[in-house]
Amino acid sequence: MKLISRNTALVVGITLSTLFISCDDEVTNQDTSVATASGANPNVVLTATEVNDIRAKLGSVPLFDSSLAAAKQEVDAAMEKGIQVPIPKDMAGGYTHTQHKLNYTILHKAGVIFQLTGEEKYAQYTRDVLMKYAEMYPSLPRHPQERSYSRGKIFWQCLNDANWLVHMSQAYDAIRGWIPEEDREILDTKLFRPFADFLSVETPQFFNRIHNHSTWGTVAVGMIGLVMDDDELVDRALYGIKNDSISATAMDNDGGLIKAEGQKTGFLANLDEPFSPDGYYTEGPYYQRYAMYPFLAFAKALETKKPALKIFEYNGGVLIKAVDALLNLTDEDGEFFPLNDGQKGMSYNTSSLVSAVDIAYYYGNQDARLLSVAQQQGQVELDITGLAVAQAIEAGKAIPFTKESVLLHDGPKGNQGGVAILRANYESGTTALVMKNASHGLSHGHFDKLSYSLYEDGEEILQDYGLARYVNVEQKNGGGYLKENTTWAKQSIAHNTVVIDETSHFKGSFKESSKHHPEIIIFDTNDKNLQVVSATENNAYPGTKITRTMMMVTPEGGNKPYIIDINQIKSNRAHQIDLPIYYHGQVISTSFDLQQEGTLRPLGTANGYQHIWKEATASPKASSSQFTWLNNNRFYSVTSLSGTKDTFILGRVGANDPLFNLRRDPMLIHRKAGVKNEVYVQVIESHGTYNAVTEKAQDAYASIASLTQVDAPEGYLTIKITMQSGEEQLVVVVDNAFAKAEHSITLSNQTYTWKGNYTLKQIKN
Repeated sequence: MKLISRNTALVVGITLSTLFISCDDEVTNQDTSVATASGANPNVVLTATEVNDIRAKLGSVPLFDSSLAAAKQEVDAAMEKGIQVPIPKDMAGGYTHTQHKLNYTILHKAGVIFQLTGEEKYAQYTRDVLMKYAEMYPSLPRHPQERSYSRGKIFWQCLNDANWLVHMSQAYDAIRGWIPEEDREILDTKLFRPFADFLSVETPQFFNRIHNHSTWGTVAVGMIGLVMDDDELVDRALYGIKNDSISATAMDNDGGLIKAEGQKTGFLANLDEPFSPDGYYTEGPYYQRYAMYPFLAFAKALETKKPALKIFEYNGGVLIKAVDALLNLTDEDGEFFPLNDGQKGMSYNTSSLVSAVDIAYYYGNQDARLLSVAQQQGQVELDITGLAVAQAIEAGKAIPFTKESVLLHDGPKGNQGGVAILRANYESGTTALVMKNASHGLSHGHFDKLSYSLYEDGEEILQDYGLARYVNVEQKNGGGYLKENTTWAKQSIAHNTVVIDETSHFKGSFKESSKHHPEIIIFDTNDKNLQVVSATENNAYPGTKITRTMMMVTPEGGNKPYIIDINQIKSNRAHQIDLPIYYHGQVISTSFDLQQEGTLRPLGTANGYQHIWKEATASPKASSSQFTWLNNNRFYSVTSLSGTKDTFILGRVGANDPLFNLRRDPMLIHRKAGVKNEVYVQVIESHGTYNAVTEKAQDAYASIASLTQVDAPEGYLTIKITMQSGEEQLVVVVDNAFAKAEHSITLSNQTYTWKGNYTLKQIKN
């Protein structure tokens, strides 16, 4: 990858001879000279030279100008309300939490606006607010809410304190050269240095780990260190604390271990361990999104002040790769797939991805696809990276960011499974299948090996529940994680994956799950009409091997694809096996007779089953069963290979949930009892629409009529798919041990040959 250095020399005593108009106010030569009178600052995310370059372009780059105007409007509105620095007391969503969060957001922008316009009122406001914090901070105890493993002072957890310091460091950098020496001394010694020590040496369990929390912590300490030219803080941020006295058994609030044997610490370690060579972040896209801002903002600052680190080349240029990976972990609407703890609806329009896209464009290889994402975001960073993006967009350089099928490996060496995304882009829309074959994902991971979710045109068809939390909604547990995140959302039954004996994978043990990962057998997207991913899990249940193979089949002619899902379970003893699908919408029809429960009862007593209402059950009538539902005026069906001893269960989330913390989502569970070696085969298709205005249903019936398992030699699984049209297809999956051999099967006097793990053939009648 070509990396372009953007280091700029500091300019001492800059004066501008050109008058310019910014927003409403004219700035004089004297004002501008004062704004940049010190050569020391700004010198982190903005530099004096960059400020001059940006000022010269103001009024000529529409997207940058509109971004500046929007920021100015927001800051002006906040300044009109006066300074509010309350004594901390509230959880997330409460007044003090929200106000302190607003303060760091506004001051960050105010400092930038001061630099770009020269208007001293923004510097004065920034200085006055920071001095209020300097008055309060020395006597401030830890936060009164004792909920976090690492209580903060301004906020209930150090994570939010670190957010504060990351942003306030940049606000301070913007005015540090403007304020008097006595003010600098107060802010350096009474506020910022003690703040950095508190987050690090006083709270090592927060600072000295591999986690998104520590990313924020190390960046906060490192950023203020760069602003104050404090190399001790910068080194502490980069390499961690050598002797932290953290217990090997210490855990965070999510049940994750804080310290691992031989674990490195610091910012650079957090670039090494959580990221794979593909740029996938092991905690999942929601927290990758959250961590990208500190990663990239600090990287930009390091590139300016410590260019010898070559931070954008570090670990194979993983930071730039991470932005591309993260954008690929979104649906058609730009919303992140809610893998692990992930809030639905979070998208790349969030502010942290605005900076990520701009920085990746500027310091990467000027990938023109990123420009189209920036256009959708509708704003840019108010720095040199944002200016470059806005200029390139104005020059017409943007090209679409088309999302294709991709395998994002997990683990620092890329050998701990991964997330496979199969995509079909066709004339009428897009379909995306997301299969999670990754490692646990640190403390935000779920027990969901080999799970998947399915999307059509950005809408969830078969969902991943995501997290159980209402972020920043004070009434819901102070905006923090709900207990149902542990008792439901993390449990295996909350996902579209195999569950054995009503027990979660690895018995719900974080420590045990963190030792293992699935093995990806196949990822083949060379044929856009038949894309395949297959993986095996050998450790989730003792003595049991689970292999899941998923195929995205796109018929000729640009029609919508359908999904073939094959689960093969081999065990050393008999079990009860459940395979749920989490659909949205209204049941339309079933090929089996449902027996509705007269009294609602939980499906089980633990491992998530206690949260499922058992609404109805059915026994299949034939070797093939079908379930059709309607959602968003579209018809969907799942056709399943079934046996007469199987059971289908209609369930709904919400049992044992007295505070109504969980969504009342429906599910269909296919249960097989008393089996050792078993196969699940199901085909999922989107096949019709309903128009409420014309009251017409089009193609309301599934195109697939039935599934039949065909006798085959050992090591071969052979399924016949019969369409309503009479057309027949043969699906064959071969054990990996025979994958390289040439294969042939004879069916109805017709011989079919192929090479590899799988094939899909048209049956000749």
